[in-house]
Amino acid sequence: MTQTDDTIHAGSAHGSYETVDGRPLLRFERRLAHPIDAVWRAVSDPAELAHWFPSTIAVEELRVGGSMTFSFEEHDLPPMQGSVTELDPPRLLGFSWGDDELRFELAPSDDGAQTTLRFSVALDARDKAARDATGWHVCLDALERQLDGVRDELPSTGVTPDWRERYEQYVASGMPSGAPIPGTSS
Repeated sequence: MTQTDDTIHAGSAHGSYETVDGRPLLRFERRLAHPIDAVWRAVSDPAELAHWFPSTIAVEELRVGGSMTFSFEEHDLPPMQGSVTELDPPRLLGFSWGDDELRFELAPSDDGAQTTLRFSVALDARDKAARDATGWHVCLDALERQLDGVRDELPSTGVTPDWRERYEQYVASGMPSGAPIPGTSS
């Protein structure tokens, strides 16, 4: 991973960090060996999101302005509210997730046999970058496994040895860090 100006770049599966209009932004790009409709379901259907997203999602209605509720049973945290900010099925879904803004952009490739997923997260705080990049990296890995037909019991939002190793890689790359890590004293 290298840093250029205020941008930290990484390999294709890793996230990159930059500042856009003064706001910290994480970007991921994954090429998925599945058609766009399958990927769209995986990122927009709460039943599919339950297999890889870091919280349970209840959606009032999938429309711009539709409210969303995110529950974190594993961490015994209160529910968080959000709303759909962008919607153009099956190519674009954006929503607020607390004070962060998530955006999923999908584009078909290889005559529709594959999909390029561009996922970005506008963060509310710079010191969350390494922690959140690690968490989203792990979640996107779980998304790929789900699309490949591998069903994890439940997506873990805890600190595993794999999570810790990725976190250390993001920190070593120069990505801002320092935010508390749930479930640990660090």
